[in-house]
Amino acid sequence: MTLVKVVWVPLAWRTQYCGVYTLEQSGVTYYFLDNKYYFGRRGLYGYFDDAERYAFFCKAVLEIIQHIDFTPDVIHCNDWQTALIPVFLEEFYRNEVPCCKDIRVLFTIHNIQYQGIFPPDVTEYVFGLSREKYDGGWLQYKGSVNLMKAAIVSSAWVSTVSPTYAEEIQLEYYGHDMQWMLQQEKDKVSGIINGIDFDVFNPKTDTHLFANYSARGPKKKEINKAKLQEQLGLPVRPEVPVISMISRLVDHKGLDLVKEVLDDILADDVQLVVLGTGDYQYEEMFKEAQEKYPDKVSANITFNLDLAQKIYAGSDIFLMPSKSEPCGLSQMIAMRYGTIPVVRETGGLKDTVQPYVDGEGTGFNFKDFSAADMLNVIRQAETLFQDKTAWKKLMKNAMNKDFSWNYPARDYIALYEKITGKK
Repeated sequence: MTLVKVVWVPLAWRTQYCGVYTLEQSGVTYYFLDNKYYFGRRGLYGYFDDAERYAFFCKAVLEIIQHIDFTPDVIHCNDWQTALIPVFLEEFYRNEVPCCKDIRVLFTIHNIQYQGIFPPDVTEYVFGLSREKYDGGWLQYKGSVNLMKAAIVSSAWVSTVSPTYAEEIQLEYYGHDMQWMLQQEKDKVSGIINGIDFDVFNPKTDTHLFANYSARGPKKKEINKAKLQEQLGLPVRPEVPVISMISRLVDHKGLDLVKEVLDDILADDVQLVVLGTGDYQYEEMFKEAQEKYPDKVSANITFNLDLAQKIYAGSDIFLMPSKSEPCGLSQMIAMRYGTIPVVRETGGLKDTVQPYVDGEGTGFNFKDFSAADMLNVIRQAETLFQDKTAWKKLMKNAMNKDFSWNYPARDYIALYEKITGKK
């Protein structure tokens, strides 16, 4: 990186150092903001001064525009950590700094559950905004500062990471008390599915796999399955469907449904491979299942990227019964590796997994948040697995889906053009 300039950023009563660095990579110029006091920590979130840390970052983003050789048409903000950018832009920069006059802000919600909620006194003392910005409603929501609400109101457009999630978060069940604001602003709310990196997640070249394969030649997927079973201490049985889960082990991911019917699933002739960490009750549930069914269950209560790739390639069915899922990447990665998803129809899962019907489709879906419905579609998948011709066609359907960033990138460019009026 190259140091471009040192800028002093005003934030309420304080003025803080900000080093502006630049780096060119693959023809793209990146700017980095340096402040060891705020950012030189072991983690990203969960500190007592998070409101101040991210307020500084938002203010610095706008402050440096006056000092670098680049003026953006759009500032694309993501989640509450950058939610003060449109607020600060309107309050301090749009009318006072000529280069900021025409900037538009797109605010993307990745998970509406995390909203950036703080006590009212941060308005003046931490953010340097007048109390009217709280009392008048920009920041205030249900008695607290709510940064996501402020960004929804003050941004030119609001997007989420799937079209279905954009609709769901306007409903009480999914909205986490933000549905009222989104309903009011619905004319500027839309959703664009995330992509995955097709170079990283590529069964033809993935170095983590036991053997590489492709949609044209998926035969070597069988080698990955056998080697995975062997590595995890499961009987090497090609005729048995391996069901996998790679997930945070929390309610949000539908683990309560799994808990309800786990013994029913394992009563079938299947194997279950789990990778992830999370709530103690679910970690223990899978550990106990492994003890009870040693030839059927492998519980890997850890984070392991190498093993994750081997599971994507070596399993047959990928279970993802989420209560809500803004986009979801795991189901797309699984399909890339020819592993068939079983998902609940919510958010990005609904938008990316086409239900199997008469040879068409890419996976198995259930609509209601019901353990019985989930068990039913798992068993549909198990039954189809025994029809090798039909299963091979389903695998190819899934592997041939394009979940790269090509389409989302075009959609974002179209949205940038819409909110700026520029081509």
